[in-house]
Amino acid sequence: MRRARAGLALLLLGLILVALWHRPAPPAAPGGQIDLNRAFVQAAAGFERAEAPRAFRFPADHGPHPDTASEWWYVTGHLRTAQGRRFGYELTFFRVALAPEMPARQSAWATRQIYMAHLALTDPEGRRFHAFERFNRAALDMAGASAAPLRIWLDDWTLAARPGADPALATPPLLLRAAEGPIALALELDTGKPPVLQGEAGLSRKGPEPGDASYYYSLTRLATRGTLTLNGERFTVEGESWLDREWGTSALGPERSGWDWFGLQLDDGSELMFCRIRRRDGAPHPFDYGVWVDPDGTSRPLAATAVTMRETDRWRSPHTGIRYPAGWELSLPERKLRLELRPILADQELNLAVRYWEGAVTARGEQNGRPIGGQGYVELTGYGGAP
Repeated sequence: MRRARAGLALLLLGLILVALWHRPAPPAAPGGQIDLNRAFVQAAAGFERAEAPRAFRFPADHGPHPDTASEWWYVTGHLRTAQGRRFGYELTFFRVALAPEMPARQSAWATRQIYMAHLALTDPEGRRFHAFERFNRAALDMAGASAAPLRIWLDDWTLAARPGADPALATPPLLLRAAEGPIALALELDTGKPPVLQGEAGLSRKGPEPGDASYYYSLTRLATRGTLTLNGERFTVEGESWLDREWGTSALGPERSGWDWFGLQLDDGSELMFCRIRRRDGAPHPFDYGVWVDPDGTSRPLAATAVTMRETDRWRSPHTGIRYPAGWELSLPERKLRLELRPILADQELNLAVRYWEGAVTARGEQNGRPIGGQGYVELTGYGGAP
């Protein structure tokens, strides 16, 4: 009996290792997925919470904050070849804490942190959207994050400071490396503006309760260059990226169904971020938030009432049947700015373990009676009901 149990244990271990090695793609059909609105908090007890403004320290705060329940490094961007072919891309790393303290275990596999990462590429010319995900534990160098040197990784997907960069720089040049299936990215990102602190000096409140918030900053314009490989064809590309950083211990309350997030880079060198938190009853949410960044890097927070938004189109996913917004009109009356946003490809739904729509968009409109354009990314969560 003992030998039989030992044999069964070895068989199960072998099956697990085979599954991890081959990384089968998740089923396209919805179901068995994670509710993004509640995914990153198991329990608040024992974790640090974002309850008051704090002093940000760079470059240290580019690294991990392991005593909070969750955090993420979120990179999105637009790339172009010299011939004018364009792409959108996304590489994101999520850290999720399993326990406030490390259990008393001797195993090298033991950890209190797990990591999830998403890689996506939008190819409007080829009419294709590619999306992949990975999970791993922060043990045995399989996944993790460090501040000195700055490095975030999951297997061979990495976001790291460029070797030899001045360690005193508030934001060093970054190297981004990720490959899966038909796509591979090898990019260098250089910041042209200082970090933008979101909300109240970096404290981004999501609701009325103490700690119902995150610490949040953005690098809103990163000059980007490098190579992109798609289906064996290698492209030299340039463009601009955006990095969002958040950490904390909170989740959306039951009255909130999801959010619509907009990060826009305008042609005059300014940027706009706005996030609408949707209520299930359709009422306006007083904790909608945003920021305006001038070309010189000066930033100003935007109140919930500073931006008006109207949906202009919808798209139904052929994969899940979910209807998402697929066009928007944003207005900032105080700046006499009106923008119309359109996805560069309708199908940019990540139907993975976490299901949401995140995609590259173009912006066209006018400011002070003059034409203005731009580009950006939009994230839509909570559509189609809770998985």
